[in-house]
Amino acid sequence: MRIFHAEDFIDHFVELVLTHIDREYPNKLDHVINDATQLKSPRELHPIFCGSYDWHSSVHGHWLLIRALRMFPALAQAAHLRDLLDKRFTAANVGAEIEYLGQPRRETFERTYGWAWMLKLMAELRTPPAGTDGKPLTTPAPETIAAFARWDATLNPLADAFVRRFLKYLPKATYPIRVGTHQNTAFALALAIDYARVPGRENKPPSPLADLIESKARAWYLKDANYPAWEPDGSDFFSPGLMEAECMRRVLKPEAFLPWFDRFFPAFAKGEREPATLFKPAFVSDRTDGQITHLDGLNLSRAWCWRSLAGVFPESDPRAAHAKQAYQTHIDAALQHVTGDYMGEHWLATFALLALTE
Repeated sequence: MRIFHAEDFIDHFVELVLTHIDREYPNKLDHVINDATQLKSPRELHPIFCGSYDWHSSVHGHWLLIRALRMFPALAQAAHLRDLLDKRFTAANVGAEIEYLGQPRRETFERTYGWAWMLKLMAELRTPPAGTDGKPLTTPAPETIAAFARWDATLNPLADAFVRRFLKYLPKATYPIRVGTHQNTAFALALAIDYARVPGRENKPPSPLADLIESKARAWYLKDANYPAWEPDGSDFFSPGLMEAECMRRVLKPEAFLPWFDRFFPAFAKGEREPATLFKPAFVSDRTDGQITHLDGLNLSRAWCWRSLAGVFPESDPRAAHAKQAYQTHIDAALQHVTGDYMGEHWLATFALLALTE
């Protein structure tokens, strides 16, 4: 069994993102056109997040660059990334992104996948130094720490705009969305709570968003049991079941999470590798097909969830070994396919880095 370490891939992932965050075309816009004056290019509409095929992929590509700077101080491209992001993260560019959101009939723009990734990016700027693969904590270079403070201040109005959208949307969202694609609400809550729980740099109290996310997650998922595991669907890049479990792992304390998890996956609670479909990587028949190649992302996001969930169980619990094996099986199946065709290359490195570092 080969053990993969993020430090062995990070330079490659960064170089891959640099090939597409400024690549404007091809581009798949989520764009409501209210009148002819709004027929504009992606770069005109989104001066920061215009590349990477679509807006949300651009956002999480930028997140990858920021995480690379935070977790890998010796990164060869660090100085280049700081210069690049200084030029992109400007008050004028942020103002244009906010102005776009304010136009009529754009309330659902990127709801909720893009919203969550924008807040995850901001959380990355505010997260204390971290270690990887069990290694000691690493401290970013002083130049990077200063850059993070600049970018935090500049991007904060845009983050606030998405916080307001969450605060408006979640109270009226009666039902969760359990699909394995962008609208999955468990994924959105999991990433957004990372932001909501990180205090601001000006010693502000935690956002009220944290309480709302916790209450909504409980309302949506706390009574769930006996997950049927009718997955994967043909265009999934999330496991609805594992993503819900990962969301609840973040929301509930361990003493509450484990009983919930046992009800949700009762056969697994007995030490069985069930539901069986969650332990078998998805087969990807055509990586040039933008929907079918989602399944590479599914394998990576499953690996991410299994890695996170493995840490919940005591080492002596057979479920810990099963979860670690499932992580390894899925990362083995997917990591080699992060590059190969642009339909996957514009986003898969992000999911690979999640799987390797969270």
